Amino acid sequence: MDIKAIEQQLLQIFDSNIVEEIIRVGQFHEFMAGEEIMRPGQYIKAIPFIIKGSIKIMREDNDGKELLLYYLGDNDSCAMSLTCCMSLRKSEVRAVADEKTQMLMIPVEYVEKWMEKYPGWKSFVFSTYQKRFEELLSTIDSIAFKKMDERLLEYLERKSETLNITEFNITHEEIARDLGTSREVISRLLKQLERIGDVKLSRNKITLLS
Repeated sequence: MDIKAIEQQLLQIFDSNIVEEIIRVGQFHEFMAGEEIMRPGQYIKAIPFIIKGSIKIMREDNDGKELLLYYLGDNDSCAMSLTCCMSLRKSEVRAVADEKTQMLMIPVEYVEKWMEKYPGWKSFVFSTYQKRFEELLSTIDSIAFKKMDERLLEYLERKSETLNITEFNITHEEIARDLGTSREVISRLLKQLERIGDVKLSRNKITLLS
């Protein structure tokens, strides 16, 4: 962990007083791609602040079927974690590292304390809620009003924006799981997108062209 680099990153968002506290109490964690960070039914004792990487936040039904809600990237935190922390509720979502991810876990007792003490932290918490709310609305709109081919292209574009890449090492099965559909549907739609020049396909690899 490069504390100096993390400190400089935090100073782009917060003032020096709270940065000192975050560095002091934050617990550094590193997760590899595919590693579970949070699961449904788990009590949340700390909130994540992502230093580098990305996380998928998933909603799971009783049969184990999942749906991608949104991504978290650099300098992000999870509104679901904040809510669970402050209300002492169990998690209702699953969080999985989408790539190698580094984060600071901030113990729950500091979340509300800092909201009263530091205006910058309070602003960060409220902006986190706002961003996640807008992303959830976008997800709902996509499910309700868009066809699956549009949702698939939007999924790839969001993933590209979050990871800052245009080439993905990802299986059709994983995409299907994220979008709540079948692998066969995803494979067929990817071939359609390739025919019209939006993507290029190779083994377990998709390149976004559009």
